Amino acid sequence: MTEAKWIDVGASEELAGKPVQELRVGAKRIALTCRDGQFGAISGVCNHVGGPLGNGRLDGDYVVCPWHYYKFHWQTGEGEPGYEADRVPSHDVKVENGRVLINEVQKTKRGRLPHEAHPLARDPKREPGPIRVLGISTTCMTAAHPRYSTSEDLLEHALAAARDRADSACDTQMLRIRDLSFRACEGFYSKSARACTWPCSITQMDSKDQMDRVYEGVVHWADVILVATPIRWGGASSLYYKMIERMNCIQNQETVANRHLMRNKVAAFIITGGQDNVQAVAGQLLGFFAELGCQFPQFPYVAHSRGWSAEDMENNEQYVRDSKALHDGAAALVHRSADMAKVMIESTLGQGALVRGGRKGHELDTRAQLPGL
Repeated sequence: MTEAKWIDVGASEELAGKPVQELRVGAKRIALTCRDGQFGAISGVCNHVGGPLGNGRLDGDYVVCPWHYYKFHWQTGEGEPGYEADRVPSHDVKVENGRVLINEVQKTKRGRLPHEAHPLARDPKREPGPIRVLGISTTCMTAAHPRYSTSEDLLEHALAAARDRADSACDTQMLRIRDLSFRACEGFYSKSARACTWPCSITQMDSKDQMDRVYEGVVHWADVILVATPIRWGGASSLYYKMIERMNCIQNQETVANRHLMRNKVAAFIITGGQDNVQAVAGQLLGFFAELGCQFPQFPYVAHSRGWSAEDMENNEQYVRDSKALHDGAAALVHRSADMAKVMIESTLGQGALVRGGRKGHELDTRAQLPGL
């Protein structure tokens, strides 16, 4: 039996003021708890992805991890009912002469239940076959009362053109984001870069969350991603932003794991609106998909706007419906994109290892940048 190694961590009166707090006991992070005047001590490192249990909260008998809400008993370290074997180490704790002492030697061992990997967690691997074009429409409308959408019209025309390519017909899929039920980003990245996981933490915790359709499409299926958006108050649609905030988990893999999930992907865009600001909207789309590692064809977007003063939306819709130039432009855009995807897939372009891709091309060291942390 290992000899006890008691460490004085502070005055009991002071430490009793917080239900849960993180302490350093020797080299270990400990979550010290206090409930009804009694102390408990468990490992401060969550079994899931290492979240700081000492920064969590006490919910009845359980410490709740602040990252992804896993629960462990405040004294035994066992998981919640049904998951008792998924446990973190516990430590003996005692009070002597008004001082709290924790045994650095753990009382129980860490245990992890086997968890089947989420289907999205598999390594991306392109299967043989024709070029695959994923259309994503981010326009919003009432399902019971559908209306004409200029951006979606051009997107549908582009997908039809991709399927009808004489020399190399493409496979196509359409995702209408308005048809998917999914939660907004809940800011796990704001807690810690490591708390923003792949697959997305929400997707792993909520089987009803339908953002998995987007992840499957952009990471595992598509060669070409063709995004269509209306212009809303000078920006892309609210559904577009809701979608891409949930895609931060893809880009974050570059930062935390040096893992590039979207290799040899081509992105292009269709932007229409009654208001102007096409170039600013295009700039955002280009910037975001560049962060994911996508490539772009020459002239990567087709756009239309009648300008700020043209508030006659009926005429705007009719113009797009009747415009051969816009429909031909959407078809030409998807052809350029498919041609580029074919070149990338059939060549060694982009096959080499990418070291810390994206804007965070350097190793981040916050502690070095901010002395005193």
